[in-house]
Amino acid sequence: MDNTDESSSLTTTEQAERNFHHLVLDIAWFGLAVPATSRFLSVYAIRLDASPMLLGWLAALPAIIALATSGLSAWWRRRHATTVQAVLWPSLGYRLMFLLPVFTPFLPAPLQPLWLILAVSLPAIPQGISSVLFLVMLRESVENTRLTALMSRRSLIFNVTVGAATLAFGVWLEEVAFPLNYQVMFLAAFAFSLMSYLNVQRIQALAPEPLPVEPGAVASVKPWKSPDFQRVAFISMIMHISFFTLAPIIPLHLVNGLGADEGFMSIFAVAELAAAAIMAAFTNQIVRRIGTRPTIAAGMFVTAVSSLVLALTPYLPVTLIASALSGAGWTVAAISLFAFFSESTPADSLTPYSTLYNQIVMLSIFIGPMVGSQLASSAIDLTAVLLIGTGLRVIAALLTPLDLFGRPTRQRRAFSVRGLK
Repeated sequence: MDNTDESSSLTTTEQAERNFHHLVLDIAWFGLAVPATSRFLSVYAIRLDASPMLLGWLAALPAIIALATSGLSAWWRRRHATTVQAVLWPSLGYRLMFLLPVFTPFLPAPLQPLWLILAVSLPAIPQGISSVLFLVMLRESVENTRLTALMSRRSLIFNVTVGAATLAFGVWLEEVAFPLNYQVMFLAAFAFSLMSYLNVQRIQALAPEPLPVEPGAVASVKPWKSPDFQRVAFISMIMHISFFTLAPIIPLHLVNGLGADEGFMSIFAVAELAAAAIMAAFTNQIVRRIGTRPTIAAGMFVTAVSSLVLALTPYLPVTLIASALSGAGWTVAAISLFAFFSESTPADSLTPYSTLYNQIVMLSIFIGPMVGSQLASSAIDLTAVLLIGTGLRVIAALLTPLDLFGRPTRQRRAFSVRGLK
């Protein structure tokens, strides 16, 4: 869809407001789809007798595939006139992760858990390109001074819609026979994701990044040599590895260890999302008051308290407290991390910086679940694995504020959250 003629008559402020609106609607519709994979896909796999190792691959393999393909983002961008045009096809392919699990019951029972892994791994091929270009498009679409406000609004709306969809899907899965219940859920999620896609199509860039140069000339842009970016990369890696180590462990602990069903899993998710939505509304103010890195550290420490509660309680209702703490802490940390990344990214090098940042995140999301699933597949009790994960989160919180790569650059760009005081 080409909205160039329509948008040409709009002022920059009007177009920015329109982009802001569509970016919020994009995440609202996508939030209605996400619980199908983020909340119930692992439960579906557990119902199909997937092993802890398979659960680890289910969480980790898409990340490593997206990591590999994200390196193609600059090449793909050069083939299109704008970032919005470049992101459309990869974004559509990524949304197939909601459709492919529909076909699981048609396969022989021994192959069904493997198909679930394949169903989320194939869409990870375009996801690698889409995730990088979406970051660039997002940076191009609103004023720099409103970037963190946009991220906070998107996080707030995302958590609200994910919570609503999680409750609805949980009730549906409890009331309708297996596996039809899961098939209809994934079909509905795919429809919601297409509504999200329509809003992405309507975005127009305010300040497009210069078209990426040919591969031979890009060598001059070396994000990894920047001490500021090294700091971002290190914090991002320890933050994601420590958090996602427990990604395949928590649903396994709740379902097999404490007897949770789909209904309780939906309540567990809503407790997490409600706390996340509340904290998303206040993260911008917290970052302004204490800075990005202290806010990241505080968020990670709260996630450590969450996993400690999960490890120690034998009662399902108490795990809702842990869920709320996890949602609040991770939301604060994630929003602040993006602000910290933005502070360290030159406006004329968005694609190479975003590519490397995305690769670091994806690699970390791959490593974390694999570490957790390996521990769970050994002789170590799940409670002990949760305690190990708690320790990793505490270490991440302690290391985040330290200047391990020299003193940070004093100059802050216009989109710096701390520069908005």
